[in-house]
Amino acid sequence: QVQLVESGGGLVQPGGSLRLSCAASGSIANIYVMGWYRQAPGKQRELVAIVGNLGNTNYADSVKGRFTISRDNAKNTVYLQMNSLEPEDTAVYYCNMGISTMTTRYDNLWGQGTQVTVST
Repeated sequence: QVQLVESGGGLVQPGGSLRLSCAASGSIANIYVMGWYRQAPGKQRELVAIVGNLGNTNYADSVKGRFTISRDNAKNTVYLQMNSLEPEDTAVYYCNMGISTMTTRYDNLWGQGTQVTVST
């Protein structure tokens, strides 16, 4: 069984920074995509950033230049460095991975979510 565990959310003032982490555990053969999504109250879940297994990245326009996604393949972990945070960034952040084991392909695994609140 493969699981994703997130950490790093919290309360931060506008202009501050946070770093989210998401680690995958289990009998993993390959993680072909890693990403972060977020869902604010009353809104649909949206893509924040994604990184492929070759390191290629894609960001939502609203976070370009402020957020950086990275991955550590040795640790099966994806990070989201968030700088210059704004109140509009307040949401529950979810990591998402596409993972294959020796026998199974999981195209859409989700973490449990971590709350990020940007407020004075």
